Amino acid sequence: MTTDSYNFAELSCRDFVRKLESKAPVPGGGGAAALAGAIGTALGNMVGSLTVGKKKYADVEEEILALKARAGRLQEEFLELMKKDAEAFAPLSAAYRLPAAAGEEKAYKDRVMEECLRAAAAVPIEIMRKCEEAIGVTGEFAEKGTRIAVSDAGVAALLLKAALRSAALNVFINTASMKDRKYAGELEREADRLIAENEERAERINSLVLKKIRSQGD
Repeated sequence: MTTDSYNFAELSCRDFVRKLESKAPVPGGGGAAALAGAIGTALGNMVGSLTVGKKKYADVEEEILALKARAGRLQEEFLELMKKDAEAFAPLSAAYRLPAAAGEEKAYKDRVMEECLRAAAAVPIEIMRKCEEAIGVTGEFAEKGTRIAVSDAGVAALLLKAALRSAALNVFINTASMKDRKYAGELEREADRLIAENEERAERINSLVLKKIRSQGD
């Protein structure tokens, strides 16, 4: 399979889901996490799009436009990470099939496996970092954007929370097999921090959104 075959972001939703359900090693959980991140970020960006140009929100328009630019960049980065996840996992899948009877053969497989595990863990930790930034942007859309689309900011936050947690599982499945426990521990601690700090932020956004929605009827 060529790297062009990993451009899953170019597929229709239906075709992507069909590939996801198949026995093929990619796309998998990492690609799905990246896509959830892109969708969540785009939903937040939609709140910004619906805010721009409205007199009621003229005082925050410049801020909203800046947030939209950040969100647009993040969307593209998430979509690129779908491809990078597949590119990183394919060599790992092949490495698992290498013979490893003993001696030099085993040493070679161990070395290749370690390199592949590092590469495979690098993508989901990057997805988590992007989720951290995207949750921050979404929180500002929820606070400053139009109330008519505030529920979409809430959905965006929940999707980003799911993307964050999903990417973490893909970090941990790779670090669990690493021989270099120091390096594995560093990645795991960063993943734990990203979860602890950003799940709470996403929940705060959801609470804010619920409060705004419920207060509309008062």
